Amino acid sequence: MRKRKIFASIFVILLTPLVLYYFYPEQKLPAEIQIDKLVVYKSKRQLLAYANGRLVKTYKISLGGQPMGDKEFEGDKKTPEGLYFINDKNPNSGYHKNLGVSYPNEEDVAYARQHNKSPGGEIKIHGLRNHTGLIGKFHRWFDWTLGCMAVTNEEIDELYSAVKVGTEIDIRP
Repeated sequence: MRKRKIFASIFVILLTPLVLYYFYPEQKLPAEIQIDKLVVYKSKRQLLAYANGRLVKTYKISLGGQPMGDKEFEGDKKTPEGLYFINDKNPNSGYHKNLGVSYPNEEDVAYARQHNKSPGGEIKIHGLRNHTGLIGKFHRWFDWTLGCMAVTNEEIDELYSAVKVGTEIDIRP
């Protein structure tokens, strides 16, 4: 009986920080704000949102399964680096919602062609795969995408509303 109580106590002690992490409220993007620039720091797993030159929110992100280095070819699981633009908004994505990134650009295509490979494409900022939203913030503990930048569903809802097609996104190492 004593061992069960000890086990139960240890379980509660270990579970409590996880529950607190999951449910702890995070800063919301101010209402009616228009994001005019996004900056990604891959090494920090951060996406910074700017409005009128002022940082308004920092998002924690997950990246491609091979996050180090610039995306070179289709299937390398790397997130591209460089200056791109938001070129699409999809409210019916397989990953809740998404914002399209203008990868590949002319340089990306030329590099891949030099190596007789495809540069790939379909790089997005997206939420969690449909029907897995309960994972919530725990997705941040792993780099799990195929080269995209992932945020929670609540965060992509914010970004989807505040970011227009044509917004600059600067992806840095």
